[in-house]
Amino acid sequence: MVTSTDLLLPTLAELMVEQGLMLATAESCTGGLIAGACTELSGSSAWFERGFVCYSNDAKIELLGVDPAHIVAYGAVSQVVARAMAVGAVARSRAQVSVAVTGVAGPTGGSPEKPVGTVWFGWQVHGMLHSEQRLFDGDRSAIRASTVQHAVQKLVTLLQDRR
Repeated sequence: MVTSTDLLLPTLAELMVEQGLMLATAESCTGGLIAGACTELSGSSAWFERGFVCYSNDAKIELLGVDPAHIVAYGAVSQVVARAMAVGAVARSRAQVSVAVTGVAGPTGGSPEKPVGTVWFGWQVHGMLHSEQRLFDGDRSAIRASTVQHAVQKLVTLLQDRR
């Protein structure tokens, strides 16, 4: 079955190669699904540099340099942490572009402030940091798939804006 993410990936690849950029992913709630989607595309080694799967708070701190005080103050699922993950992915790789996701995929783990389906995104593109929050519906699989799709779609949009 072809997904909307599958349809976006050739465009992402073209933009990355055209702009001479490499991508790093920093993933929590998706557990590497964004990196997996990118590397499904033949030739992705020309634009995909590496992926960080940082499911635990310790991994976010150790691998991406997220400040532990930010996790304590704002929670792992927050704008501050998503942005720090995006910055850390570029800083700790040879990539110039990153996408980071942290969220509550469910079915457990939600709270009134951060219900199941809450996802924070961070992107670093052309030295600019972008972030946003989304609330996705569905079961765990649907939330994770929607997260991957949105992460890639926004990355394509940000790269197209720089053409």
